[in-house]
Amino acid sequence: MAHITAVAPVLNEEGNVKELVTRLAGALSEISPDYAILIVDDGSTDATWARLEDMAAADPRVGGVRFSRNFGQHAAITAGIEAAAADWVVVMDGDLQDRPEVIPDLYAKVNEGWDCVFVERQDRPESSLYLLGQRIFYSTLRGLTKGNYDGAHGNFSIISRRVADAYKTLGEGARFYGGLIDWLGFSRTSIQAKHGERFSGAPSYDFLKRLKFAKSIVLSFSTRPLDLMLAFGLGVTLVAFAFGLAILLRALFSDYAVQGWASLMVSIFFIGGVQISLVGMVGLYVGRIYEEVKGRPRHVIAETLTPTPVAKTKAKVVKSAG
Repeated sequence: MAHITAVAPVLNEEGNVKELVTRLAGALSEISPDYAILIVDDGSTDATWARLEDMAAADPRVGGVRFSRNFGQHAAITAGIEAAAADWVVVMDGDLQDRPEVIPDLYAKVNEGWDCVFVERQDRPESSLYLLGQRIFYSTLRGLTKGNYDGAHGNFSIISRRVADAYKTLGEGARFYGGLIDWLGFSRTSIQAKHGERFSGAPSYDFLKRLKFAKSIVLSFSTRPLDLMLAFGLGVTLVAFAFGLAILLRALFSDYAVQGWASLMVSIFFIGGVQISLVGMVGLYVGRIYEEVKGRPRHVIAETLTPTPVAKTKAKVVKSAG
C-alpha cells in the first residue's frame, strides 16, 4: 500500500487551515488510508498554529512544522519535503486555490510511469488585467532565464520518493521549487485542472513580493542578464566608436567645425549610466554568492507536530532549541 504525504505551506491562514485539512483528508483517503498531512507554518502571527494543534490532536495523520519566523513559501515547501517520509509527496499552496480534490487525478497520472506531475491551472478566477500582466511578467522571465515558466503551472504537484530525495540534496539557500524540480531532470508531465478560489482571507503574495521572487529566480537560474549587459556595453562602444570616427573624418575632409559641449556631456552621462548598471548587475550576483557562502540554514524550525501511523492515536510535539 502506497504511503502519500501532502505538504502545504501556510502564512496567516487561520480561516483556511481547518477547511484545507478536511478537504485534504477526504482527497487522500480516496487513494490510501496510509496518508499524512503536513502543514508548514511559515511564521504566522495569527491563530493558524493553534488551529493546527487542535486538528493534530484529533487526527494522528495531521502534522505540522512551525518556523521561528517567516522564511518564505519555497523554504516552507523544502521543510515539508524534508519532513515527509512517504512514497509520494504532494505539494500545494494552502489557500485552497489549489483544489485538494485534484490529488487523486495527480496520483493516477503519476502511476502511469512519471516521476513528477504538475497541475496546469485552467479557468482562473483572476481579472483579465491581472492575467495579462502575469503573461507579460512570465514572458520577460522566460527571456531572461530560458526557463519554462508560464504562470499556468504553480507548485501544485506530486513527486516520487526518488525525486524528493534528490531535491533534499540540493544545497542552495535560494529556493524555487518548480525550477529545481525541472533542473533535477526526472520525467515530468502535467494535467489540466480548474483553479479554485481562495476560501477566506486575502492573498499575502503582492506585486512587490512577485518582483523579488522573479529577481531571485533570475539570479539563481541564469547568467543571461550579464550576457545582455555585456552585449549592450559592446554595442554602445561600437556606436560611440563609429560616431567618433564619423566626426573625425568629417573634420578632416570638410569645413565642419566640431563644437558644443552638450553632446559631450550627454555621452559622459550615458556611458556613466551604462557602467553603473553593469556594476550593479555584477553586484547582485556577488550578493547572491555572499548569501550562499555564509552557510546559514534555509529555515529555523521552532516546533514540530509529527504525524504518526494510523495505528497510533496522538501526534507527538517536539520543540526545537533556538
